[in-house]
Parts: sequence; structure tokens; C-alpha cells
Amino acid sequence: MSLPKTEYDAVVVGSGPNGLAAAITLREAGLSVFLIEGKKEIGGGLSTQELTLPGFLHDTCSAIHPLAAGSPFFKTLPLAAHGLQFTYPQVAAAHPFDDGTAAILHGSVEDTAQLLGADADAYRRLMNEVTAHWPLIDRDVLAPLHFPEHPIAMARFGLKAITSALQLSKRFKTREARGLWAGMAAHSIQPLSNLTTSAIGLVLMGVGHLQGWPVPLGGSHAIARALASYFVSLGGKIETGHFVKSLQALPSAHAVLFDVTPRQLLQIAGHRFSSIYQWQLNRYRYGMGVFKIDWALDDAIPFTAEGCRNAGTVHLGNTIEEIAAGEQLAARGGHPEKPFVLLAQQSLFDASRAPKGKHTAWAYCHVPNGSTKDMTEAIEQQVERFAPGFRDRIIGRHTMNTAQMEAHNPNYIGGDINGGIIDAGQLFTRPALRYSPYRTSAKGIYICSSSTPPGGGVHGMCGHHAAKQALKDIFNIQLHPSHANHRTFSAANAG
Repeated sequence: MSLPKTEYDAVVVGSGPNGLAAAITLREAGLSVFLIEGKKEIGGGLSTQELTLPGFLHDTCSAIHPLAAGSPFFKTLPLAAHGLQFTYPQVAAAHPFDDGTAAILHGSVEDTAQLLGADADAYRRLMNEVTAHWPLIDRDVLAPLHFPEHPIAMARFGLKAITSALQLSKRFKTREARGLWAGMAAHSIQPLSNLTTSAIGLVLMGVGHLQGWPVPLGGSHAIARALASYFVSLGGKIETGHFVKSLQALPSAHAVLFDVTPRQLLQIAGHRFSSIYQWQLNRYRYGMGVFKIDWALDDAIPFTAEGCRNAGTVHLGNTIEEIAAGEQLAARGGHPEKPFVLLAQQSLFDASRAPKGKHTAWAYCHVPNGSTKDMTEAIEQQVERFAPGFRDRIIGRHTMNTAQMEAHNPNYIGGDINGGIIDAGQLFTRPALRYSPYRTSAKGIYICSSSTPPGGGVHGMCGHHAAKQALKDIFNIQLHPSHANHRTFSAANAG
């Protein structure tokens, strides 16, 4: 049975990594696809701008990209042919302590373990299993809830991932191993006592050992530009500078996929949804926000610990106890005097980010959702704590509180860069409890943002899976499950 004639087979609203992944998946399946972006440039959180001084390029949101380089979908795309190049810092991540030493995430489990003293064997046991199984389970971890291809390997990972970071930390005895672990788990942007906070720590450490934590040359926008270039090369169409506020503003299509969070989806298409689905979306929970700083520097950050001076990412928080207390306070509405700070040093490895001899630095801390408190002093004191003389090297500064983060990207509700908290209550039910999390209650309307599984991060898997669901539902196109890129398909009624 043929579908009625429309202007496009599919329309995608929003050009973040998930919107771009959805558009590419649909276009690779042979559909006519129109991608609409509200801002003048595509990319969403994949944005790079001169925020401080001329010649200093700063990533406005995402900066270091282990999941982009390791994405099961992105790895199948010819992004290098479309200009994307990664550089790999000598040290993936470092975690300094007050005594001037640091725990280091090296490229291999063994190199990392050797620096953890009495916890060397415990670290080997934990991470050797994760790295051995990750190539078997990466597509299942970065997917909605389903029966996995390798159930035993997935179960072994899942039993660790579902625990709280504080519970898993009991495997370790040393300050170094516990601190390193806490910094990784704190990427979950929730209290370390919450269930599932071990998941992101295990993924980031495992991917770090397998491939490192790379920096895209030229800035994070290079990822978006490569994805967009490939999409256009396939015959896809992109329009920028057009914020969609209603369904009536869209061209006719059989399927519309929204790279937005539940709040915007309700505003745009809520009148088409069932009362139950509206109720579910209204109950969707957003997590902590972030306060972000970008610096222009006249020299590199003078970290006391040498390992930090060679690291792309530095976690500033000292001990696991200090980090856990700070994250718990922020989740309860407070502002830690010594916040956990995630810091990136892209210009150490990408000379294009700053004028010769100068550098950039990027950092943020977690704050209550919607907070407008200026955390500049607290963040800079944390950097100075581990890098005395840092402030003397600042020649430019740009800050963004949660309201400014949301103004920059409407998906960052209250400064939440994960599209909603990824705790036990929303890990597999984001944005609603449904057989398919990507379907809405209205036929032909889908959500493909990080508010769907597997959640935040630059990997495109939310968009890829949403597009697969739309292809199956609307166009009777079944993508072959045995292919990482799923380009093998059977189609009927496409076009």
C-alpha cells in the first residue's frame, strides 16, 4: 500500500548529534529528508566560538569526545572524508590531590593499575572484564532496553553498572583509586549514592582504555560539520535559522522526529498527544545544571602534578568523600564552596584553538537546576588549588550560568546538559514508559533527543534508534540487526 504524497518522507527538527544521526539514518534508507535547525549554525551542543578574545576558539558545551569516537553508528560513517580528525591526548584523564600527586587514566588498564598501589589488582579485575566485553556489548549498552546479543557479557556489566558509585568504590582502598573512580562517576551529574551512577564511570573508563578520550581538531563543531556534510552529500536538505514552534510550521511529511526534550515537545505538538502521554511528559524530571567558564590564557595551566599537564581532561575534586558531598549538596539545592570541576585543555593538543604560545581552558561545575549563582570564584579557586599561579595566566574569561546555557541551547532545561536526569527512575523509561521510548502517542511523531535511551553524550545513538523505529513503523523498512550501521534493509513504500 503506497503512502500519500508529501513534501518529504521525513522531517527532523534539531541538528544536535542525535538529530543529525536520525537524518543520516533516514536518508541512508532512501527517504527524502529535511533537517531544520533553529540557530544559524547546525550542531546544538557541538558548537565552537570565539567566546573570550579573537583567535581563541572555545567549545560552548561538549569538548572531549570518547563516545563520539567510539559510537557504534558514527564509526560506520565516512566522517574523516568529510573533514573530521581527532587528536588523542597523551593522558586521557587526570585526577590531582592536595599533596601534588595525581591518579592517571592511561591508555591501558595495566599502565593505570600500576600507579594505584594496593588497588592495582582490584582495578585490573574490574576494568579488564569491562574492556574485554565492551566490543560485544557497546551496541546493547547504547540502546533502549531489549534482549542483548551477548546476554552473559551484558549481565556481568549490568550488575556492576546498576550499583551506586559509592557502593562500587568499596572495591578500592587507596585514595588514588577511589578518587579516580569518583571523578569518572561524577559525569553522571547526580549524587554518587544513586543507583546506576557506576554505569557512566565504567563506560568512560573502559572506552578510555580502549581508544582514549579524543579532541576533535578545530573544535567540537567539526563533528557536526562532518555529519552535516555527509548528510548533504547523500542528498539531504538542511535549513537553519528557523525555530519550530508548531507542527503547522513544518512541511508535510509522513514522519517527524524531534531532537528536543519533553518540555519543548509538549509546546510544539502536545495537542496531538493522548492525555496519558501528556501526563507522562509533564512528569519528566530534569537534573542538575552546570555553570561553565571558558578562559583565554597566556600560557598552559601550571598544574603541580605532571600528569595533569599532559591530560586532555582533569577532574578537580580531591577525594571521593569531598566529591560525593559536593554533588549531594548541589542535588539538594546548595552550592558547594569546593565544587567538583570538570576541566579540559584542548589547546595543549590542538594548536588551532589559540594564537601561538597562548592557550584555552574549559570547565564547568554542577549546580542546582535553574541556578543563577555566579560560581566563577569557586571554580577558579579549585583550579588554583591544584595549579598555583593559574589566575595570573588568565587574559580573558567567559561565563555561562544555567539560564544562559538554556538560552544558548533550549534543550538544556535549567542548565541540564543531559536532557533529563539519568537515574534509576529514568534510565530506561526516558521520556515515558512505553514499548518504544521513541514513539509518541501520535502516529508519525517521534522524539530522538538525549531525553531517550541511551541518554546524554555525543554518540548519536538516540537519533539512530529513533530513526530505525520510524523506518519500521511508517515505511516498512526493517534495518538488518546484524550490521553495526544497519545499511542492509528491505524496503516497501519508501518515498
